[in-house]
Amino acid sequence: MQLKNDLILRAARGEATERTPVWLMRQAGRILPEYRAVRNRLSGFKELVETPELAAEVTIQPVDILGVDAAIIFSDILVMPEAMGLTYEMVEKRGPYFPQTISTARDLEALHVVEGDELSYVYDAIRLTKKELNGRVPLIGFAGAPWTLLAYMVEGSGSKTFSKARRFLYQQPETAHKLLDMIAQSTIVYLKKQIEAGADMIQLFDSWAGILNPVHYAQFSLPYIEKIASQLSGVPVTVFAKDAWFALKDMQDVSCRTVGLDWNVDPEEARKLLPNKTLQGNLDPCVLYASPETIRKETATMLDRFGNHPHIANLGHGVYPDTDPDHVKVFIEAVKSHKK
Repeated sequence: MQLKNDLILRAARGEATERTPVWLMRQAGRILPEYRAVRNRLSGFKELVETPELAAEVTIQPVDILGVDAAIIFSDILVMPEAMGLTYEMVEKRGPYFPQTISTARDLEALHVVEGDELSYVYDAIRLTKKELNGRVPLIGFAGAPWTLLAYMVEGSGSKTFSKARRFLYQQPETAHKLLDMIAQSTIVYLKKQIEAGADMIQLFDSWAGILNPVHYAQFSLPYIEKIASQLSGVPVTVFAKDAWFALKDMQDVSCRTVGLDWNVDPEEARKLLPNKTLQGNLDPCVLYASPETIRKETATMLDRFGNHPHIANLGHGVYPDTDPDHVKVFIEAVKSHKK
């Protein structure tokens, strides 16, 4: 299907664009009353993720309401551990929780490498979304990076320190590598099937990259990101490793087209370290709490700092749930009206 708006794909490929494309991480979610209306009539978050028709509906909402240049399929990175055999719960106001965790090599016996069909509801949602979008904008598929998924599988929930998961790397490195490889193999299958279903781009989220020291990140994360990215062909791949400023230079050698930046990264420095990559980001999400005038000013400053480097505008992390949607629209319009 011919896309009416392919700005983000051209920017990801490093091609010149008439303006900077823009989308937001977590754009389909709690900032939109329309999303809450869908969510409130369901049993929980997982029902929404696992119901293709509803996942497609909330995926398209920000395209209609906010005017972003791409949709991202509504799902969760934790569908992967569950498909491998480790069930999770999404607890209201607490976040993800795993009743069972990985603590020894023996625990890996209960897991399996995903063959693909375990996540058919995601592919169905992608196909439905593509049909409903009818070529208006590209659709982004995604998955969690292996280290981030291991962190949840060992820790059992979110954490400020992920001390259990980091201890696991020191005390059981061989088991950690085995689990990371299982996750990577599963993710390759999963993302290839997303692409087959119609995903135009792929993003890998390494949300907990920044809690590792540089040596461990080089050992336990980057090789598995590269293993996945190198196996995906035909669509641009983005890697977003939050707080991993120390690994920016190494990202130059990763088989991805785009590198996502959090709001603590200096755009000028990133341009020097990654001359052959498209950069994505990196407005501080808290800027959207400011006045419309300030949002426009800060957005223009961010865009100017990226200069003529291939760039996809985004926040430096997901949009916060109590953000005013009208302020999000100000940001999007500020990007669209900015003169390169």
